[in-house]
Amino acid sequence: MAGSRREGRCGILGAGAVIFASVGSMLPFDRFVEGIDVWAGQNPDVPVFIQIGEGEYEPKNAPWARIVPHDEYQARLEECSLFVAHVGMGSIMQALEKRKQMLLVPRYAERGEHTTDHQLATAEKFRDTKGLLIVNEVEELHREMTRLLANPLQSSDGIPQFAESGFTQKVGAFLRGD
Repeated sequence: MAGSRREGRCGILGAGAVIFASVGSMLPFDRFVEGIDVWAGQNPDVPVFIQIGEGEYEPKNAPWARIVPHDEYQARLEECSLFVAHVGMGSIMQALEKRKQMLLVPRYAERGEHTTDHQLATAEKFRDTKGLLIVNEVEELHREMTRLLANPLQSSDGIPQFAESGFTQKVGAFLRGD
């Protein structure tokens, strides 16, 4: 991947606390990426890896890639101590499946981070979910990253990877017009 920097202190296997941060795969989120990178520079003893998407900001303090292959993404998610991401449903669902503590930051349309403010509604819906914390600003992000590594959130109950068969049968019946 042109421009990506994968070498450095956060290989897939790491010891101790490991942070995996992701902007998802759709839109740039430079405020988030720069915030994670600044924290990584201030905490060089903690391995951090950032999936940065197509933003303009390229991290200086942490290894990164624009997009990581699905298998690598899943491995990084599995191995991390703290998953930091945007408030995207894909990120939330995958982290809940793996029972990972999450620190999430919503994108704001007024800042050009998304086309709508739907992530604010998603954040409100998930705000009381066990194992998940939502912050709005970079200063909060820095404070909570440090705090959550020292005092992790209680893990969520998780969610199954696949829907129950009764549910999928009902969906199938609806689609067939039964």
